[in-house]
Parts: sequence; structure tokens; C-alpha cells
Amino acid sequence: MSAHAATIDAGGAPAAGGATPGGSKGGSLRTKVLIGLGIWLGGTIALIAIAGFSGTRNKEFEPQNEFKLDTWVHLGVFSINKAVMYLVIAATLTSVTMIYIARRMQQRPNRVQTAVEIVYRLMRDSIAGGNMDQRMAARWFPFIGTLFLFILFSNLIGYLPLPTNTEHELHVAGLTIPSFSLYAATANLSIPLVLALVVFVSYNLEGIRAKGAIGYLKSLIPNGVHGPMAGFIFVLEFISNMMRLLSLSIRLFANILAGHLLILFMAGALAVLLGSAWLGWFTLPLGIALFGFEVGLVAALQAFIFATLTAIYLGGAVAESH
Repeated sequence: MSAHAATIDAGGAPAAGGATPGGSKGGSLRTKVLIGLGIWLGGTIALIAIAGFSGTRNKEFEPQNEFKLDTWVHLGVFSINKAVMYLVIAATLTSVTMIYIARRMQQRPNRVQTAVEIVYRLMRDSIAGGNMDQRMAARWFPFIGTLFLFILFSNLIGYLPLPTNTEHELHVAGLTIPSFSLYAATANLSIPLVLALVVFVSYNLEGIRAKGAIGYLKSLIPNGVHGPMAGFIFVLEFISNMMRLLSLSIRLFANILAGHLLILFMAGALAVLLGSAWLGWFTLPLGIALFGFEVGLVAALQAFIFATLTAIYLGGAVAESH
């Protein structure tokens, strides 16, 4: 009996007082979380004890200047600032990465190729193919795919700290360089507005090409509506069509700008503004969490929404019925 019990203890259920591997991992994780919370709360209490609960408000610090565009190279209309630099980086990344991967496609794809193929199927089947017929989707897929990838890269590089803040410069080894900051070209309203204008012109021209100018205008009125009500509905639909410029541009601009401002404030700007050292330590975990949320979800989601709405507008422009 004792040998049989020993066998059960060795190969079956764990011996009394022993810990399962899963329980050990769970306990280790809980321990790390509790230690982290202890350091976070202890640091907050220590900073309050050393520096005090309230501080002197910093009236010179202006967080909105992080998004101020200072002209670096004066070329008239084509002057260069950090928004132009971010656009060039996003366009270069969009072109170079896709061309590089396309020229190195393998029969047995590696992880990078697999990820790109997933994105490709998303753009082709869900965004373009899900909102247009097959022929039209094939024609407009390059435009929609490029738009999606360009906005995605523009959003993502906005979360990389780059030396673009010329208001606060650093002096290193006799060199004067801009300080590092977060900025996104899509957080400037002019960039999403230009993209929205391109989409607006594209789907309206597609509708006119498919139905003719008069036929396209008539398609704004639902079937079966006649008389004075038809004129009223036409005005509403025309205004709604124009409002798409705002819905496309402001949605992208506001989400990226709000995300950057929240990260900026939670990562220390609020503490600097209010002059409270403990507040910077207290809000730092929130800033890290917001940063991960923005990079992991919002950047891709906003590119997906913009490209999907573009496909919907293009498909709707040539639809037979309203």
C-alpha cells in the first residue's frame, strides 16, 4: 500500500503541501503585481512627504506647443516642417516595406510575410471586396490599400519619440539638436482633411463616370420620392454628402490628437503644469497603459475605419438604388 501511494504521489496527484506549476506561476505573477503596486504607492507617498502635496503652477509650460509647426526650411507654399517630415517618413515606409516584402515572397511564408498576407486579405476581402462588386473592388483596391497602409504608418510613427521639438533644444557635444517628442502628422487637421478631399473627389467622380452627372445627382433622391419632398431630400442628401469631408477628417484627427494629449499629460505634462512631483509618478502607469492601448488598437483601428468608409462611399456612388 505504501508503494502504491508513493506511485500515486509521484505520477498522479501532487503530494500534500506541494504546489502545481500553474499555481506557482499564478503566485509569482501576483507577487510581482503586488510588489509593483507597493513600489507605485510607496513612491507616491514618499514624493508627497518630500515635496508636498501641492506645488507651484508652471505658467510657462504650454503642452499645446508639442503640436506647433515651426518652419524649418522656408520654400514658400512648399516649406518644410515636422509634419512634412513625418509624411515623408510614412510614405517611404509604405512604399519601401511593401516593395521589399513583395520581392521576397516565399512558398513557405515566414512570420513577416504571414502578417502582411493577413493585412492584404483584410484590405482586399473585408474593406474593398465587402463594399464593392468584384470588378470595382479590383480597380480600386490599390487606392484603398495604399490609403490604409499610409494612414497606419502615419499613426504608428507618431508614437516613436523623434527629435522634432525645436522649442526646447538639447546641447550635446557642442551640437544643438531638437528635443525628443511625440508627434503625428494625422494629429494635424490639414493632413486628414487633404486625405478626405482625395476620397471625396474620387467617389464623386466614380459616381459621375458610372451614371453621368445628372443621373448621379438624381441618385441622391430615394426611389419613390416625388414633388416638393424630393427637393427637400435632395438638399439634405447634398449636405450629408458634403459633411463626409468632416466625418472622415475630424474622426481621424480628433482620435489621434486626443490620444497623444492623454499620453502627454499622463506621462508627466500634468505634473509639470501643476508643479507636483508626486503626480507625475502617480499618473505614469496610466500613461504607459494609454500608450500601449493607442499603439495596439487605435492606430490600426482609425486606418481601418478611414479605408472602410472610403470603400463604402465608392460602392454607394455607383449603387443602382439609393
